[in-house]
Amino acid sequence: MSTERDSETTFDEDSQPNDEVVPYSDDETEDELDDQGSAVEPEQNRVNKEAEENQEPVRKECTWQVKANDRKYHEQPHFMNTKFFCIKQSKYANNAIKTYKYNAFTFLPMNLFEQFKRAANFYFLVLLILQAIPQISTLAWYTTLFPLLLVLGITAIKDLVDDVARHKMDREINNRTCEVIKDGRFKVAKWKDIQVGDVIRLRKNDFVPADILLLSSSEPNSLCYVETAELDGETNLKFKMSLEITDQYLQREDALAAFDGFIECEEPNNRLDKFTGILSWRKTRFPLDADKILLRGCVIRNTDFCHGLVVFAGADTKIMKNSGKTRFKRTKIDYLMNYMVYTIIVVLILLSAGLAIGHAYWEAQVGNYSWYLYDGEDATPSLRGFFNFWGYIIVLNTMVPISLYVSVEVIRLGQSHFINWDLQMYYAEKDTPAKARTTTLNEQLGQIHYIFSDKTGTLTQNIMTFKKCCINGQIYGDHRDASQHNHNKIEQVDFSWNTYADGKFAFYDHYLIEQIQSGKEPEVRQFFFLLAVCHTVMVDRIDGHLNYQAASPDEGALVNAARNFGFAFLARTQNTITISELGTERTYNVLAILDFNSDRKRMSIIVRTPEGNIKLYCKGADTVIYERLHRMNPTKQETQDALDVFANETLRTLCLCYKEIEEKEFAEWNKKFMAASVASTNRDEALDKVYEEIEKDLILLGATAIEDKLQDGVPETISKLAKADIKIWVLTGDKKETAENIGFACELLTEDTTICYGEDINSLLHARMENQRNRGGVYAKFVQPVQERFFPSGGNRALIITGSWLNEILLEKKTKRSKILKLKFPRTEEEKRMRTQSKRRLETKKEQRQKNFVDLACECSAVICCRVTPKQKAMVVDLVKKYKKAITLAIGDGANDVNMIKTAHIGVGISGQEGMQAVMSSDYSFAQFRYLQRLLLVHGRWSYIRMCKFLRYFFYKNFAFTLVHFWYSFFNGYSAQTAYEDWFITLYNVLYSSLPVLLMGLLDQDVSDKLSLRFPGLYVVGQRDLLFNYKRFFVSLLHGVLTSMILFFIPLGAYLQTVGQDGEAPSDYQSFAVTMASALVITVNFQIGLDTSYWTFVNAFSIFGSIALYFGIMFDFHSAGIHVLFPSAFQFTGTASNALRQPYIWLTIILTVAVCLLPVVAIRFLSMTIWPSESDKIQKHRKRLKAEEQWQRRQQVFRRGVSSRRSAYAFSHQRGYADLISSGRSIRKKRSPLDAIVADGTAEYRRTGDS
Repeated sequence: MSTERDSETTFDEDSQPNDEVVPYSDDETEDELDDQGSAVEPEQNRVNKEAEENQEPVRKECTWQVKANDRKYHEQPHFMNTKFFCIKQSKYANNAIKTYKYNAFTFLPMNLFEQFKRAANFYFLVLLILQAIPQISTLAWYTTLFPLLLVLGITAIKDLVDDVARHKMDREINNRTCEVIKDGRFKVAKWKDIQVGDVIRLRKNDFVPADILLLSSSEPNSLCYVETAELDGETNLKFKMSLEITDQYLQREDALAAFDGFIECEEPNNRLDKFTGILSWRKTRFPLDADKILLRGCVIRNTDFCHGLVVFAGADTKIMKNSGKTRFKRTKIDYLMNYMVYTIIVVLILLSAGLAIGHAYWEAQVGNYSWYLYDGEDATPSLRGFFNFWGYIIVLNTMVPISLYVSVEVIRLGQSHFINWDLQMYYAEKDTPAKARTTTLNEQLGQIHYIFSDKTGTLTQNIMTFKKCCINGQIYGDHRDASQHNHNKIEQVDFSWNTYADGKFAFYDHYLIEQIQSGKEPEVRQFFFLLAVCHTVMVDRIDGHLNYQAASPDEGALVNAARNFGFAFLARTQNTITISELGTERTYNVLAILDFNSDRKRMSIIVRTPEGNIKLYCKGADTVIYERLHRMNPTKQETQDALDVFANETLRTLCLCYKEIEEKEFAEWNKKFMAASVASTNRDEALDKVYEEIEKDLILLGATAIEDKLQDGVPETISKLAKADIKIWVLTGDKKETAENIGFACELLTEDTTICYGEDINSLLHARMENQRNRGGVYAKFVQPVQERFFPSGGNRALIITGSWLNEILLEKKTKRSKILKLKFPRTEEEKRMRTQSKRRLETKKEQRQKNFVDLACECSAVICCRVTPKQKAMVVDLVKKYKKAITLAIGDGANDVNMIKTAHIGVGISGQEGMQAVMSSDYSFAQFRYLQRLLLVHGRWSYIRMCKFLRYFFYKNFAFTLVHFWYSFFNGYSAQTAYEDWFITLYNVLYSSLPVLLMGLLDQDVSDKLSLRFPGLYVVGQRDLLFNYKRFFVSLLHGVLTSMILFFIPLGAYLQTVGQDGEAPSDYQSFAVTMASALVITVNFQIGLDTSYWTFVNAFSIFGSIALYFGIMFDFHSAGIHVLFPSAFQFTGTASNALRQPYIWLTIILTVAVCLLPVVAIRFLSMTIWPSESDKIQKHRKRLKAEEQWQRRQQVFRRGVSSRRSAYAFSHQRGYADLISSGRSIRKKRSPLDAIVADGTAEYRRTGDS
C-alpha cells in the first residue's frame, strides 16, 4: 500500500488542523445547510460564536437566566415572547417533545388543506364544481365525486394511522418519570412536566431528561459516570463532576429543596462540548463549564443517584438543537410524475381549445343552418365554442388520472408491509424486525448512488475482543493444543482454574495457558501483569463479581483479558493498585501515572513492587514505542513481523514494554515531575516534557491484537453494494486510526489502495483553484469549461479526512473572514459596494472549493471522514446532494447520526447499542447493517421496477380510454358528447382496470430475490433512470394514442353499412359505445398480462376477474329493472343484451383487441431476442442459475518484509481517569471540611505523587 502524504505542509503551525480534535467550533447550522447563499449569519451561529469567543469569568452575553426551585421567576413578563398577535409564550421551552402533526380538532381541516395543496386533487375539485354547471357539463357530477372521495378518504386514513403512531411515541417519551422537588420533597413527575429551574434526582441507568447542572451524587466528590452513546456514538463511560460547594452542601433532600442558586449562562445552542455560565449562590460566583453539565440523552452509569438543576429543557436542549429540521422527503419519481401530470394538463388544455375552435367553426358552418339541431338558445358560435372548451376539459379530464395518486399510495403501503414482513431482515437475537417507518420512499431505494454510514454500532458491533498477542517474539492466538501443535478442531480454552474468569472470554490457544501456568518464560507472566497494572480502569464489585469501567473499550478489553489469563485487577486507591497474580494477591505502590493524550499515543505507570524495586510499565502505539526502545532488544524484528501479520488481519495493535528504574534516578525525576504537576502555566506541555525523560531505553515485551468486531456480513454487503455501483462513505466521530482499521476490516480499503489524507487533498484543491483562477480571465466565457480529473484514470484510491481538515478545505472557518466583512454599517456607497463584492467573491470561492472537493472525493473508490461533528456529517451529505444531484442514503444508530439521516434522501436507523434516537428519525430501520443489501438490491429494485411499470401502464390505459372522445369529436360536430356510457366512465379507473395494475405494482418481479442479490449489476437501471423518464413517458402516451385510434376506427368501419342477423343495422350510438368499451376493457387487461413478469394465481384472477366484472356490471346497468328505478341515471336499457348477441359485434371486438396487442407481442419478442436486457438474460437461464454461488471473502496475501500499514490501538478520545486516580477523588473516603474552599469561592485540584 502506498500513501500520497507529504511530510511537510504549507500552513502555519497555528492554523494546521488537528486530526484528533472534533471541531465543534466550526459546525454549520441548519439554516446554512438550507440556504448556502445567505449573506446574513444565522441567529444560531451568532449565539454559538458568542458562547465560544468569550472566555472571561463574567460575561455580559450570558443572557439565559435560571433560578432554582422557582417556576414563577421564569414566567415574568420580560421572559415572554409574542408568538401570534397578542398570544405570548415563555422563551423557556417546556420538556415535552412533539412530533405529531394533528389533533382531534385540526385533523379534518388541516388534512383536507394539505391534500388540496396537491395540484391533481385541487384540479378535480375545480372539475367537480364545473360539472355542477348545466351549460358546460355533458357529464354527470358523480363521475368525478366518487373517485375524488375515494382518493381523499384513503389518503386521510393513511395520514391518520401515521399520526397516531407519532402520538403514541411522543406519549411514551413524555410520560417517562423521574423525581422532582415539589413542595419541599422529591415527588415522581413525568418528563413533560419538568421545567427549567427544577431540581431533579436521577438513579442508576436512568436517561437524563433535560440538560442539567450536576449538583451532587452518591459518588465521592460528586462524580457522576455517564454514557454518551446517544450524543457522540461512544459507549465508553465519561465522568462529570459537580462544584465542590454543591457537593458539600446539597446532599440532603431539605438542602436541595431550599437551594436558591441563580445561573447566568449562554443561550441554548448546539455545542455538545461547550458550556459557559456562572452559578451565583451564598454571595459567591462559581464558573461553570461542560464538565458539570449532564446532557439530555446521556445515561447514568455506576452512580447510585445524582441531583441536578434543569438549565435547558425540551427543544432547547443541545441534543434537540443538533437533531436538525424534519425535512419533507419526496422521491425522484414523485417530482417526475408531477411534471408529467403538468405536461398532460397542458396537452388537455390545447386539445380542448382546438376542439372548442372546431365546434365554433362547425356551428357557424353547419349548426346554425340545421333547424333540427336548434336547442332553444340563440347563443353565438363563439359563445358555444367557449362553453364547449370547458365541456371538453370535463370530458377529457381522465387524461389526468385522479386515481393515480391513491394507487401510488396503495402500492407504496403494500411494499412497506413487505419490508416489515421480510423474515430475512428479522433479527431473532433481539426480536427486531425491519420496519418501514415511511410509505413514500420505497422506489427511491432502487436509485441510490451514495451511502453515508456511521461506523461505531453501524458497521461494527462496538465490542472489543482480545484475539491474539505476540510475547517475546512468539505469536499466540491460533488454534493450538498445549503441546504447541496446530489443529483444525476448535476447542475453547477452559478457564475454570481461574476464580476471577468472567466466563464469557473465548480463546483457543491452549499453549499460551500452558506457558502462563508453567512459568517457563517469565516474559509471558510479565506481559499479562503489565496489562493488569498499566491502565486507568475503575473497578467495583457487584454481587461479588468484578465490574470494570474503562475510558475506552480497547482498554477494558485488555484488562479483562489479563483477568481471564490469571492476572486480575482487583482494587486501587490513590497510591496503590492490587492485582491477583495466578491466585496470589499483591499490592503495588503507584508512584506516578503518565497518562495518555493524543500527542503521546501511550501511557505509562511507575510502581514500587513489594520487594522494593521500581519499575515503569508502558503501552502505546508501535510508532511511538519503537522510537523509545533500548538498542539491545532481541525480539524487535520478530515483534514487528507480528505487527504486520496483525495489521493484515485488520486487528488493532498495541506494543507493551517496561524498564527498571534505579532509586536515585527516580528521585531526581520525581522532583521534576512534582514541579511540572503544580505548574501554573503550560502544565500539560511541562508534564509531557518530563514524561519524555523517563520513557526511554525501554525493553520490549510484545504486542496485543484486539478485534473491533464487525457486524456479521458487513464485508459481503459492502462488496455487493460496490458491484451495484453504489459508493460508500463512512462518516464517524471516531479517531482516524480506528476508522482506517475498520476501512480495512470491511474491505472498503485494501492493501493496493492509495490513501490520500487531508493535507494531500488540500494541496490538490489549492492547485486546482489556482488553475481555475488563471483560466478565469477575460476570455473565460468564450471557452468551454473542461472537466479535468484530479487523479490519473485507473488505480484504486481512497480519501481519509478529519473534521478539522474538512473545515479547512471547505473554507468553513468563519474567523478567517476579511475584516471588511466586520463593518457593521458601511459609511459610504463605496464601502457598501466593496463589502458586497467581497461577500460575493468569498461565497463564489467557497462554492467552487466545495464543488472541487466533491468532484475529487467522488473520484475515490472509498471516502472516510473521521472526527466529524453531527453537523459536518449533514454538511457532507448535503454537498453531495447539491453538486452531484445524486440520490443519497444515510445509515446510523446514534443520536449523533440524526442530522445526517434527516438530510439524506433516505435515512436508515439501526436499532442497536446506542438507543432509539436514530431509529425515531429514520425512514427505515432494522437491526444489522447486512440487511441493507436486501433492502436496496431486492426491495428497492423491485419497488422501482414495479412503480415504473405501473406508471407507464397507467398513463397508457388512461390515454387509450380518454382519446377515444377526441376521435369521436370529428363525427359529432365537436359537441363534447361522450363516446361511452356515463357509468362506464365512472367505474373504468375504479373497478374495470384498477386491480390488475395494483397487483402488478405490488407483486411483480423480473428475477427472484436470490438472483437479485447474486447479480447486483441489475441495480444500475434505477440509478440511470432507465425505466421511467420523459422518453418512456412519451412512448407510453404514443402507445395510448395508437390504441385509442384502433379502438375507435375499427368499430367505426365495422358499423358502417352493416346488417345484423335479424336484418336490422346494429349501428346505433349505444351499441357502438358498448363495442368500444368492451374492446377497451379486454385490451388494457390483456396488455397488463403482457407487462407482467411474475405470474401468480392472484394476477391471473384479477385480469380475467376484471373482464368478467365489467360484463356483469354492464348487463346489470343495462337491465330494464334498474332503468325503472332510476330512469334518468340508467339510459342504456337493453343495449348490452341486444348488441352482444350479434356474432358480428364479437368479431369486431376480437379484431380490435388483436390489432392492438399483436404488434406489442411482436416488438417484445424482437426486443428480447435481439436486444435482451440483463434481467432478460438471467430470466432465460434462471433454471441453470438456481445453484447459488457463495460469496467468498477476498484472501489477503501477506509478504514478509514488505512495509505494511500500522493498525493502531484506539485510546479514549479524551484523557483517561489518571487525574482522578492520582488525586484520590475517585476513591471513597470521608468528606473533608470545606471552610477554606467556601471562603475562596471554588477549589482547584492539583496532581500529587508519592515519592
